Parts: sequence; structure tokens; C-alpha cells
Amino acid sequence: MRKLFTERDILEIVKSGKTEIEILNCTIITPSALDLIQKHKLKINAKDTLSEKIENKIGSRIKKIAIGSDHTGFSVKEEIKRFLLEKGFHVEDVGTHSEESCDYPDYAYAVSLAVKNSIVDRGVILDATGIPSSICANKVDGIRAAVGYNEYAVKSSREHNNSNVITFAARVNNTDFIKSLLMLWLQTDFEGGRHQKRLDKITDIERKN
Repeated sequence: MRKLFTERDILEIVKSGKTEIEILNCTIITPSALDLIQKHKLKINAKDTLSEKIENKIGSRIKKIAIGSDHTGFSVKEEIKRFLLEKGFHVEDVGTHSEESCDYPDYAYAVSLAVKNSIVDRGVILDATGIPSSICANKVDGIRAAVGYNEYAVKSSREHNNSNVITFAARVNNTDFIKSLLMLWLQTDFEGGRHQKRLDKITDIERKN
């Protein structure tokens, strides 16, 4: 049984004449694939409530998301914000609110504080490369910020590192790719186990410094 469905996979299913899709609890469905599933009214067979979550365009238990950017990520932030609202998430936009030059630490810090103080469940930050905002976010106690640059890294950041903030490169990746990575990140759960032991060591480092 597949663990990842892309737009291409769904098109093949439609072409074959099938009307149902079987998924596992850990199955990832990209946003474009989800749109095709709804368009062609394909039935999702799942063993738990995941199918209902997918049909509602919400792939996880996450409900509240803080989003922020500097001027280089402003236009992409606005599109990602609309995208999340359409998916049914509550979005807390901490700025910036124009393309006027500004300083990325202000907005990376604001997003991180919202996550740290449990005002939101997760945080999303956009700047030119995603790197400077991740550096800033990771200075905040309890924040585990990852740079989202491909599917493997994004998925691993959740499964192994329990990342609660993700940053994207607004001037490197196109918006559709960022949307796909974001949904993958929101749908992926932390595996715990041996990974929790390693996160505990990170927490110890935070406390010592």
C-alpha cells in the first residue's frame, strides 16, 4: 500500500477506472493530489479518521499556525496564508505586511514566541533562503526550526526531530512546491522512541546555555 500519493499517482488511478483509494495512517497526500481526489470524487478507504481529515482538507491535528516573513517573503507569505485558510486552519499573521525593507529577526522571533507560548500549534516563516529565519528561531527556548528544502528533509524533521517551526526559501522555491512541502510537514507525526532521547539531549543543551 502506498505511503505517498502525488498528482501523477491519482491521474493513473483515474485513468485505470478505479473509484477508491486505500491508505495507511501514515499516508501522505500532496495538495495537488488531494484536489484531484475531490475533483473526481474518489472514495478514500482508511482504518481511522484520517479519511475524514483529508476530505476536510486538514491532514493533521494542527489547527492554529503562526506565519511571518520579511519583505523578501511577503508575497509568498500572503499566498501561503490564503492557502492555509482555505484548508481550514486558523492563521496568525505576525507580519511583515508590505514589501518595504525590514529585518527578518523581528518576524522569526514573533512566530517562535507564538509557538513557545502555545498561542499556536506550529510556525511558518519565509525569507529569501529560509536559513536566517531558522537561525533566529532556534535561539528561542523550545523551538526546533527546520529549513524546508525537499520532501525527505521536511518529513525527517517531523519524524525524527519533532520540528515545530519550518522556514522556506521564498526566492528559491516556487509557491506550489512550498505548499506541497508545508502540507507534508503538517501531516507528518513525530515517531518518538529513540528520537525523543536525542531531543532530550538538545533540551539539556538549552538549559546549560
